[in-house]
Amino acid sequence: MRCKRKHVVPALAAALTILVAVSGMAADRDRLLYHAETLDGTVLSSHGADVLFNPASVVKVGTSLWALDRYGPEYRFRTVFGVEGSWSKASGQLDGELVVEGWGDPDFQVENVFLVAQRLNQIGLKKVNGSLRVDGVFWLGWENGVERRVVAPRDRANLMGRRLRAALDPRRWSTTTRASWEAFCTRRGCDPADPPRVEIVGPVRPGLPDGWSPIVLHLSNPLPVVLRRFDVYSNNDIVRIAEVLGGPDALEEFLERRLQVTSDAVDISTASGERRNRITARTAVILLRVFAESLAGFGLSPQDVLPVIGCDPGSTKRKFPRLAGPQHVGSIAVKTGTLTTTDGGVAVLAGYFQTPKSELVLFCVAAPGSGQQELHWRSLQQAWLLDLVEQAGGAAQRPCGPDLPFSDTFAEADWVTPWTAR
Repeated sequence: MRCKRKHVVPALAAALTILVAVSGMAADRDRLLYHAETLDGTVLSSHGADVLFNPASVVKVGTSLWALDRYGPEYRFRTVFGVEGSWSKASGQLDGELVVEGWGDPDFQVENVFLVAQRLNQIGLKKVNGSLRVDGVFWLGWENGVERRVVAPRDRANLMGRRLRAALDPRRWSTTTRASWEAFCTRRGCDPADPPRVEIVGPVRPGLPDGWSPIVLHLSNPLPVVLRRFDVYSNNDIVRIAEVLGGPDALEEFLERRLQVTSDAVDISTASGERRNRITARTAVILLRVFAESLAGFGLSPQDVLPVIGCDPGSTKRKFPRLAGPQHVGSIAVKTGTLTTTDGGVAVLAGYFQTPKSELVLFCVAAPGSGQQELHWRSLQQAWLLDLVEQAGGAAQRPCGPDLPFSDTFAEADWVTPWTAR
């Protein structure tokens, strides 16, 4: 009998451990705040739907809606390049200044500089015996959101100008820039051994010189592509779009008006979801509905702008492995939000799926106070969403869309006259 007890006691302890773990998971699931309904407003599941919480990066859905409402889906951000001084096409030298006038392109990268440099070389400009002048709202590369961005216009012009001067001249390239050039050539069929080059001898100076002439106009990817790049990677530099439109206060006013909610239902301090923001699960679903309706009016769907689990890069496949599996891949478009220290942490999952009967389901599930245990709460959200999918009769799968574009995929740089550039 004593020998049997040696086996029974550990088995009992293991069973009790499992029971405690399951009980803990059930208690934690009760802490989730969620709301789900169909596009026509039929509520499928709801708990704590009117409790305010920090939505983190789900705010980016509101910023994306704002941009599309203001600009429309055909909009492309402009960046104008020009010259001032005496230019000799025979020598390829400009005795004067190269000018860049930014018009708020939030996703202008070194690949876009390559396009511009190629154009400048094609018209014979290879060396500037003077300064680089930077004016307007111009960014190059990333700043990683509100905490690290340079706000003062003069300081920003100097920083971005130095980046541009380095990107225009292969002798100044970093290893990362050179790798970007090689990848650019692979996509576009150019010779990686023959990079474009515009050497700028002088320093970076803010402001526009008198009498300058625009010569190259750069157009960004269309706005839905720009937004998709921000939303798939949950890139906090989406605040750049809001900065041009009026900032977080204007975003909050827009959402209250557009969603037809009271002022206490939305509290926005950043357009990226950083820092302290507030929303409810019910309001988040209203936002998703308005966003889906707005996209449909443009002939688009949420999958055209938001990450699709199992299809797009980013963290969703790792955080929701069952939803990324063969049974569900391509069926659920989402926006996640994650904070680990602000407000004690939060993990949010909001998005869409379509039932086999073509009925669109909208949902938001949040775990306030998640702290450093994000994956634990993500597993609970995944289980909750799988239950919701089953309750709704399943989620219709669709083939994964095209790969996430690069910043230059649909961008263009072409010669212009002063009239068309301004």
